[in-house]
Amino acid sequence: MSTVPVALAGRGYDVRVGSGLLADIAAQCGPLLRKPAVPIVTDAHVAPLWQDAIDASLAAAGKRARWLVLPAGEATKDWAHLEEVCDFLLAEGVDRGDHILALGGGVIGDLTGFAASVLKRGCGFVQLPTSLLAQVDSSVGGKTAINTKAGKNLIGAFHQPALVLADIGALATLPPRELRAGYAEVVKYGLIDDPAFFAWCEANGAALLAGDEDLRAEAVRRSVEAKARVVAADERETTGTRALLNLGHTFGHALEAECGYGGTLLHGEAVAMGMVLAARYSVRRGEMAGQDAERIAAHFRAMDMRAELPQLNLSCDGRTLANHMLHDKKMDAGTLPFLLMRGIGQAWLAKDVALDDVAHFLDKQLAR
Repeated sequence: MSTVPVALAGRGYDVRVGSGLLADIAAQCGPLLRKPAVPIVTDAHVAPLWQDAIDASLAAAGKRARWLVLPAGEATKDWAHLEEVCDFLLAEGVDRGDHILALGGGVIGDLTGFAASVLKRGCGFVQLPTSLLAQVDSSVGGKTAINTKAGKNLIGAFHQPALVLADIGALATLPPRELRAGYAEVVKYGLIDDPAFFAWCEANGAALLAGDEDLRAEAVRRSVEAKARVVAADERETTGTRALLNLGHTFGHALEAECGYGGTLLHGEAVAMGMVLAARYSVRRGEMAGQDAERIAAHFRAMDMRAELPQLNLSCDGRTLANHMLHDKKMDAGTLPFLLMRGIGQAWLAKDVALDDVAHFLDKQLAR
């Protein structure tokens, strides 16, 4: 097991990366579990895989799990299920000093973390990410949220977990498509500021996706280290440093909004395509070499991921996609900063992007 500290004044916590962590949950969480009853929020896909092992670990420590099992999928990250989680926690008598366990992927982590942030004006929670995307991205950094009709993650709060347990063994339970979607967020860290890590992904991505546990552990550890550095420097996105973690997300969220937050396009798939679009738009602006942008697209294609807009069979135009971006959380005084690239490992925040130009660019991408 390796431990990555997230250094925040008064709110620091550890991210532990290793195998067997979930089956050892009682010992791993230790004094965070103050009461005999331990509230756990999960989904219908994850519960059958880990319920018995977690129940056994807690029972051996004289505790019992209290489970709330929600429907799996992005649609669960909404107002109705937020209310359900809060009602469950109130019925369980959760106090401010208690810790709620969030067992699952990004949907469960975001939803449970947001519930913890508002319940009695703030309770503790522990992230138990079971997807690759959640282990390398959404479980670390304290961003919690739900989706609305207007867009993704527009209602939320910064609320840091007390602990993150990234059990590498959980990745063996993922369908290949979901594993690839999470892999996109691994690649992102290389594209932001670490070209050597992107090259590492090119060399090792296929074996990682095929099941090499050592490579998976290294990818999670290095990704968490990268995110922890950014979060420690800019926890609430006030300096612009943390905004770099949104590389690919402005384009990606627009694609998700158009596709309807269902199974048509997973979040990581949208981010992968969004990073390709960000790279190609950077080429359009004369800021990035075309061969670098196509190197990114080629890597995602090699990982059996879609890299071209026509593959989504959208029935909209570029203007429609650009209009989705008007609801982006980064919108400030009528302008939308864009994460672009000057090269692989050279992401930067542009504040002079015109959405009309983005719409024309997307029209050309849709016609490729």
